[in-house]
Amino acid sequence: MQSESLIGELTRSIIAELRDAWKKAMHCVDQLDDEQLWSRPSAEMNSVANLLLHLNGNLRQWIVSGIGGSEDNRNRPLEFDERTPLARAELLEPLSETLKEVENAILAQTAVELVRIRRVQGFEVTGAEAIISSVSHLRGHSQEIVHMTRRLLGAEYRFEFVPQTPEQGAPQ
Repeated sequence: MQSESLIGELTRSIIAELRDAWKKAMHCVDQLDDEQLWSRPSAEMNSVANLLLHLNGNLRQWIVSGIGGSEDNRNRPLEFDERTPLARAELLEPLSETLKEVENAILAQTAVELVRIRRVQGFEVTGAEAIISSVSHLRGHSQEIVHMTRRLLGAEYRFEFVPQTPEQGAPQ
């Protein structure tokens, strides 16, 4: 397999993972009202909304800026400290835009760029490390959002995937 086709397959797989993690998080966000979106289990813990702000900051810093070359203007503490309930659109539209920029930055990477060392958040990482780290970070917080949503909604939670066949794990 030529390196270009390998890079193409890897970037498609990474983008599929990114989209799936985002889909799971949005499936949860769509089930929450604004109060639930900003509620914190305790004062020192995050709300779903704060996690969304944090994911936007992380993806912008590590991928849009770190490998895409845009200016890094992240304010990480604000992602967690925000307590003013932003309107849903104010919260989600920037993250949707960031995800488009992330995909474009990933698709623009060449083999040379994926192995080139760059400095992101004080760490020396390759382009590949920056991408994988940030996408796995998104997946982890997406699972956290699923857990938080299930705790908030209890029996009212609607699963994003329900097995339909025995092969998928449905009861027989």
